[in-house]
Amino acid sequence: MIKIASSKQDLEKIFQLRYEVLRKPWGQTLESAKDELDGISLNAFIEENNMCIACGRLDFIDKETGQIRYMAVHPDYRNNQLGKKIFLFLEERAREKGLKKIFLHARENALSFYLSNGCQLVGHSYVLFNAIQHYLMEKEI
Repeated sequence: MIKIASSKQDLEKIFQLRYEVLRKPWGQTLESAKDELDGISLNAFIEENNMCIACGRLDFIDKETGQIRYMAVHPDYRNNQLGKKIFLFLEERAREKGLKKIFLHARENALSFYLSNGCQLVGHSYVLFNAIQHYLMEKEI
């Protein structure tokens, strides 16, 4: 079941997964898995045994546009459609809020995932930690 973070404890579980999957492999800190928008964005997650095993965040950019960020699935739980469930959940919340488009910056190894979920490749965006190429992707909703 997908939950929306509603407490500091929920966010701490999410931060831990973000750190383990998206930051630690590149020698980054736990603090780099957090930002100032966490308190106002929609953080969705799936937990098992009181541990976050999949997460993603929807930022509300303006009245028509949202950004998907911090998508992560614990390595032990991959290939179970959890990322897809989180993505579709966030897309539906964006639609409910009246947004018309979502965008994201996908890591190269996640391009096929986002393409399979209806996103369109716009082009190169940036390189994170001087190592991880990202691509701008969009989806009309």
